[in-house]
Amino acid sequence: MKRTLIYTMVIAVLLTSFSCSKELDKANINPNATENAQPDYLLTGAIKATADAYWGTANNMNSSLLFVQHWAKIQYTEEDRFVYSNSSFTTLWNTGYSQSITSFNKIMELGTSLNNNNYKGVALILRSWVFLLLTDAYGDIPYKQAGSINQYITPAFDPQKDVYFGLLDDLKTAKATLDPAGKAIAGDIIYSGNIARWKKLANSLRIRIALRIADREAEKSKQVIAEITAEGDPYISDNLDNAQLVYLSSPQQNPVSASFETRDDYRISKTMVDKLFQLNDPRLPVYASKTQTATPQEYIGVPNGSTTSEASNLGFARTSKPGAYFLSPQAPAVIFSYAELLFNQAEAAARGFTAQNAADLYQQAIRASFKQYNISDAAATAYLAQGGVQYNNTNFRKSIGEQKWIALFGQGLEAFAERRRQDYPELVASPNTVLNGQLPSRFIYPGTEQSLNGDNYKKAVANQGPDLLTTRLWFDVK
Repeated sequence: MKRTLIYTMVIAVLLTSFSCSKELDKANINPNATENAQPDYLLTGAIKATADAYWGTANNMNSSLLFVQHWAKIQYTEEDRFVYSNSSFTTLWNTGYSQSITSFNKIMELGTSLNNNNYKGVALILRSWVFLLLTDAYGDIPYKQAGSINQYITPAFDPQKDVYFGLLDDLKTAKATLDPAGKAIAGDIIYSGNIARWKKLANSLRIRIALRIADREAEKSKQVIAEITAEGDPYISDNLDNAQLVYLSSPQQNPVSASFETRDDYRISKTMVDKLFQLNDPRLPVYASKTQTATPQEYIGVPNGSTTSEASNLGFARTSKPGAYFLSPQAPAVIFSYAELLFNQAEAAARGFTAQNAADLYQQAIRASFKQYNISDAAATAYLAQGGVQYNNTNFRKSIGEQKWIALFGQGLEAFAERRRQDYPELVASPNTVLNGQLPSRFIYPGTEQSLNGDNYKKAVANQGPDLLTTRLWFDVK
């Protein structure tokens, strides 16, 4: 398996040559490389590259996990004070467009040539997820013209609303394309070729997007959820259905584990530790490690936005790293969990989009999160009995928003999107931060877009607003 992953990464890198022009492609043919891409190798490599970017330092540990106050920095605290440049947010953009989308487009082409619709459907689902990560983070992005370098060297940016609507159509098409009784696929390191589970993921991503647009386009959101119900295909229905990449040992380990092998920059946020203590939450020892030097509290978080000297005074040994579960080389990069699906269904019910019981689904979501970490159902029952945890019918955003924030621990990009949408929990920026008391609302575009795609970049900024961390995106309604 290790050897397969290494080889597929090489193949994925080779395929980035699609970004060159036709003439450059012809001039730079490698006589020692295969000219016939294999969809299974491509699929493995593209999933791995995307998961690494999604779960890695730039897009998770050094940005979104700090923005939502899951993690904090214990040294080199500039990012925790929101000190960034236009080169700080290039990894998601570059990986998403140059590797992920390019590779998934190629797999779709190969699916057609091989008469294997299941490759096409799986690749379209994964491509949709990548576009969703990009638009959630940046806002307006190249979508319709993206990945067609021979036709569009400088692709136009599409408004975020159009991207979300397009992805809903793409996922509906992908789900209809998949056939559990059809041809098998290989190279699937998420579901091992289980097409029924890919159909569940397609529907689950559809409800995620439907709720993303709910504050702007409530009727469209309700329509999408009704369509999924009418089609009769299920959502993710158990933790066994969780969409995740389970990593291997070094050098194919989880990016978080890889970072902590050589660096010691991060701790769990005081905001998260305080909330878990307040709620007597049994996930605390899963999310956080005990302090290396014994302390009365055992678990001590670091305040977000600390200055370098403040963080240094707290001490490495007297503050808590993330829990051993998250530092393990084999820790999964979670793309979509059963707990998230249940929280989404609870919100859909609370908004009146379905006739389901929101409070019951909310409780099921918390139980699913506990089971995700092998915490007993009895512990979940005791937890749910607390006044601070019980579902609030008059403010579903607070109940669902706070518990979803806890359940999404470690999933920085998704937690960042949901925190902006729900406005819960009510986080406070440190006075040491540089955004005048505001929290970030988006990633800023890579500086290369200004230099290489300047006209379209300017149009996007004119449509969306200044290219600043504080500019609210279309879906983010206060």
